[in-house]
This record gives sequence, structure tokens and C-alpha cells, in this order.
Amino acid sequence: MPLLKLSSPHPGKHPSLVSALCLALALAAPLQAETLKLTHFQLVDVEQGRLLQDRQMLIEDGRIVRIAPATEVLVADSSRDLGGRYLMPSLWDMHVHFEGRELVEDNALLLPLYLAYGITAVREAASDLAPEVMVWRKQIANGERVGPRIFSAGQKFEGIDSLWNGDLEVGDEAAMARGMDKLTAMGVDFIKITENTLQPELYLKTVAEARRRGYRVSSHIPYGVSVAEAANAGLSSIEHLSYVLRLGHQDEPEIAASVRSGTLEVKEAAARYGLGFDQTLADKGYRMLAAQGVAVTPTLIGGYQLANLDATDHSADGFLRYLTSAFTDKYSWRIERMGEQTPAQWQARKQKYQDEAAQLSRLDAAGVMLLAGSDSAALNTYVYPAEGLHSELQLWQQAGLSPARILRAATLDGARFMGLEKDYGSIAEGKRADLLLLRANPLADISATMQIEALIQGGEFHERAQLDTWLGNAAAAVQILNTGRRGI
Repeated sequence: MPLLKLSSPHPGKHPSLVSALCLALALAAPLQAETLKLTHFQLVDVEQGRLLQDRQMLIEDGRIVRIAPATEVLVADSSRDLGGRYLMPSLWDMHVHFEGRELVEDNALLLPLYLAYGITAVREAASDLAPEVMVWRKQIANGERVGPRIFSAGQKFEGIDSLWNGDLEVGDEAAMARGMDKLTAMGVDFIKITENTLQPELYLKTVAEARRRGYRVSSHIPYGVSVAEAANAGLSSIEHLSYVLRLGHQDEPEIAASVRSGTLEVKEAAARYGLGFDQTLADKGYRMLAAQGVAVTPTLIGGYQLANLDATDHSADGFLRYLTSAFTDKYSWRIERMGEQTPAQWQARKQKYQDEAAQLSRLDAAGVMLLAGSDSAALNTYVYPAEGLHSELQLWQQAGLSPARILRAATLDGARFMGLEKDYGSIAEGKRADLLLLRANPLADISATMQIEALIQGGEFHERAQLDTWLGNAAAAVQILNTGRRGI
């Protein structure tokens, strides 16, 4: 298979840099036997939250065609003994970003790392790299590039003069309709909306128009819109758990109405939400979300990392070897926004994180679909791509959710949200063979998802050595990029 040709941010310079990066990202298609038999494994049933002991499986043309006890005779072209290890569906990260116009290559080299960390699907929640992401999505689907399946929102909707780069800034319905046409032409998989400057009325119309056109809609919620109004307009998922805490305030609808009418400033609204919280009222609101079919992507890891910056030294983090210095330079943005904080302010930030995490089990009890997403991005400080999802899952366990519940969110519920549960998300006959082989039982401790022995993607078996090769290639590419940019 030919190597990929990647664009350089400095055309004509550092040709060896680009060539080496291409080598790091190129896919050597393995020869796949017509039928592969996997034997002697423990099947992690994420639908029922149980282990099925000593199973065997036949995979043909990328699909699971038979699952059986070890005693049944199955005939295949080749066979692999999995040594009693744990076989589960591969992971889905339902909130990531590839961002930074100057970081195209930096983001591209990360794509194989998702596979090395057991993640075969990501939901890319819009960025300024939308054109590149759409190309990567196609290349991965065609087998021309190593990486996870990408579901992308392309560019997100925002108001005029918003904080974000590369968004679709709209100030009226006509501009919003043109933006929707543009995204449709791009072939996006869902619509993403944020609330920095987007006006509340136009926000609600954007949600409704996206649903009218058949899109799922994922969103932040403006202060001038109540959570119930957003749900009634057709919202599919709320991105970040902090927004749903507004449901615990008796005057939430009045606050939203006052902001929308211009009689209450956003800063004042935020202060009012900090004055009290009624758990009974919140639980009622959570049941409303469940009834409306609105999912929540908590993304706890971002708040956790920021709340603990005063007590955590990240300089020795192993994942840093896969990130360029230009990428990690972006981490300072949020740190600078936090400014100098007193001990009391650090404690308040930690308490805010705990208050949010405590709602996870309440959302689950109310029947809300929870989507596991890291929100990894160059602008999200120390929320590492690929590894960040595993950290997120461990925070869910610390917050009181069972490993079985967490596994379902990180596999089957992601596929269900995208309408693909017929083919993905659990281990069953007829489904695509996207599987993860672990050395430890993830139903006992969710941190076992980090003990990866092998990955099966579309029926292709990748040994631990292959995963390590992808990791090593990424680390080498980082060194090349860093050296080239320093002009050495």
C-alpha cells in the first residue's frame, strides 16, 4: 500500500520530517485468513455485565459468525489460543477534538494511538481542523490510514465573535441555514452547538433545524435556555455534566428567561446557580432527560485535572512522549485563564469537581444514557488523547459506578447513540469483530482496560507488539517534528 502524502505547515522545508511521519502513520495491510478461530477466552458480556467462561469464536470477513463453548468443534483456517484472557468489545471515546491549524501533523500522528489504547471509534465534537478530519475519516474507512473510526461534527455552531477558532458563527436564521447546508455538504455525522456568543432563540432554532434535517444534536446549553427547553427542542446529548446541575435549582427556568430577555447578565446567572442545589429537584430533572432520550457525556477528567493542578506534577507523565511541544504549549491557555488562586479557591474548585462527580450515579439511577468521552484536545490541559478515556472511566468508578455499568457506557451505549448497535458495541454473532483482549478482568476493576494484550479491528488481529510499534512510531515522529521546528 502506498504511503500517505501529508501536507507540511512549511511547504518545501523538512522533507525528511514529513517522510518519517508518513512512515509512522502508514498502514501495512496484514494478510487476513478467510476464517479465524479464537479459543480459550473469557467473554465480557457488556449487555448483561457478566463473564462467560472458556468460550471460542469464529471470525469471517470481519464479523463474528459463531460464539460457542470450548467443547464445541469449530473448524477454521487459522486459530489463536487466547490463554484464558478477557475478551471485550473495543472502546468508543464519545467526545474528542483534533484542533489547531498549526497542529495538523501533531494530531494526525495520534490517530494510531487510539487503537493502541483499545479505542476503535471516536466522536469528534468539531474543531478548526474539520477539512483534515474529514480526509482522515475517509482514509481510515478505506484502509489507507491507521486509526479509529471517526464520527465528526465538522464545525460547531456559535454566535458572532465567539471565543473559538474555526466555528460556524451565525447571527440569524439565514446564516444558520447556510451553515447547516455547508455541514450537510461536508457529510458530518452529527451537529455540535456551543454557547459562547450564540443567542438563546437562535440556539433553540438551530437545535430544531438540525433535528428536522435528521441529525443528532450535541450541545452545551446557554444560560438563556433552560435544560428542559433544550431537551424539548430536540437535543440528543448534553456535553459536560456541569450543565445538568442547573436542574437542581428551583428558579432555573426563571434564570434562563431573565438572561434571554436581557434583564440578567450571564455572570449574575452563574452566581445564582452557585447559591443552592436541591437533589430531589435535580433527580426529577434527570428523569425528564431520560424520558426525552437526552444523553449526557460527563467528561469528568477535564475538571479533575484542573482542580488538582496544585498537587500534581505532570512533567513525568509517560504520555508526553507522544505529544509535540507545540501541542503541549496549548495547555497553558487554561492554566492562564485560571490565574493565581488562593488555597481557598483551590479547595472550592476541588469541591466543585466532587459535587459534579456525585451526580453521575444519580443520572444513572434516573435512567439517563451516559456516554464515555474524554474531551481530549490540545486546549484541554493534561487530558491526553486515547489515554484520557481510560482516566475518565477510572473517575467514574471512583464516583460510584460499577465496572459493568462503565463498560456498557464505553462500548454499547456509544454504538447505540450513533444508531450502530446492530453492528458494534458488544460481542454477539453477526456483529463486527472490533474486540479488545485484556490481561485482567474489567468487571472487577475498570483499570483493567489499560492492560491490553491485543486488539482486533474489523477481524484483523493486532498483537501487543504491533500496538507497541504504533506507540514507538508516534514517539519517533514527535522527536522529528520537535527537532524540525527548532531548526536543528
